[in-house]
Amino acid sequence: MPEGYLGFIAGALVTLSLVPQIMRVFKLKSAREISALFTILMLLGLFLWLAYGISLRLAPVILWNVVGAVLVSMLLVAKLKFGK
Repeated sequence: MPEGYLGFIAGALVTLSLVPQIMRVFKLKSAREISALFTILMLLGLFLWLAYGISLRLAPVILWNVVGAVLVSMLLVAKLKFGK
């Protein structure tokens, strides 16, 4: 497998692992179990990885951190909406 694909596959697996959690939170309309601190720190980390990817022009890092930031933002919105 060419090396370039490894980053895309790894990024997809890690990033898309958030989807079942987001679906569950919105389905149950409950995010009490989700840590707000975790979600905020994860979002900040994703933005830093995105900046790193942009600075080095690493397509897999840019792509999956943009997608991850959108997904974690959705989780944060759910936490704020359903967290009580």
